[in-house]
Amino acid sequence: MNQQDLIRAALASALALGTLAAQAGPVAADPTKDKCFGVAKAGANDCASASGSHSCAGTATKDNDAGDWKYVAKGTCERMGGSTRPPMKK
Repeated sequence: MNQQDLIRAALASALALGTLAAQAGPVAADPTKDKCFGVAKAGANDCASASGSHSCAGTATKDNDAGDWKYVAKGTCERMGGSTRPPMKK
């Protein structure tokens, strides 16, 4: 196999993986859980911050930030000191 064939094979593999990932789509929310704001520990949030300070899971920089959230068992958020509503945007 020459170098051009190797490059073509690598490119085809990358495109195929991208197509498979795009077909998977977003994961549906679990109906037994609530999105709870203000209870995530630093580095343990489930997704992007509601305040826009970051866009990835696991990137919260401080404990219990009002914009960071994680999924918790339905009905337990307020007892944990959190809120099921995102904070008001400034």
